[in-house]
Amino acid sequence: MIIIISIITLLVSLYVSHRLKSKFEEYSKVPLQSGLTGKEIAEKMLAYYNIREVKVISVEGRLTDHYNPADKTVNLSHDVYYGNSAASAAVAAHECGHAVQHAKAYTWLHFRSVLVPFQNVSARILNFLMIALMFGGIFLVGSTSIPFILEIIIACNIVITMFALITLPVEFDASNRALAWIDQQGVVTASEHAMAKDALKWAALTYVVAAIGSLAQLLYYISLFMGRSND
Repeated sequence: MIIIISIITLLVSLYVSHRLKSKFEEYSKVPLQSGLTGKEIAEKMLAYYNIREVKVISVEGRLTDHYNPADKTVNLSHDVYYGNSAASAAVAAHECGHAVQHAKAYTWLHFRSVLVPFQNVSARILNFLMIALMFGGIFLVGSTSIPFILEIIIACNIVITMFALITLPVEFDASNRALAWIDQQGVVTASEHAMAKDALKWAALTYVVAAIGSLAQLLYYISLFMGRSND
């Protein structure tokens, strides 16, 4: 069952990722009538919300854009930083949306930040257990250690699933803030706004797929544990 869940999640994830990349490539070819670059849009949005301590910087890679609350930087990939397209406007404003959340102490962003270290530890533990079971699981069949191992796996999956679910309102809220601002400030035209909204929709779907996959995996291990308990 877990293999089927993983395969389905992987296939859906690959499809969404492909659509996301194709949409961004398509909308990256549409120049904004305002002529603003991603860097300029990000700086204008931060200034609008009177956020002076956050810097906008360029980073390597493609679709590597993110907001780092630790050093208060909006990190934009080269194409977004220097680009002046509907796609670059969407991404730049979205990442600034996270900076606005941080400045306004958005509750869900705070919860996600608190969970980050626990999520990282849980992921490392799961990776170790999966590798260990892959190479030595056959020797543990029938062992009394199996229920304990399942409990650890479930606990780690609970943390990872909570992180994935909490990420959803954070990402959707950042996109809503971004779309509302670029519209209100006249950064984009109506058609450009539609493109930006579509691009951010596909970006958000990657998080939805991840959350569904995490939840399905958690439920699988819980059912496995309950099945052993009833034996």
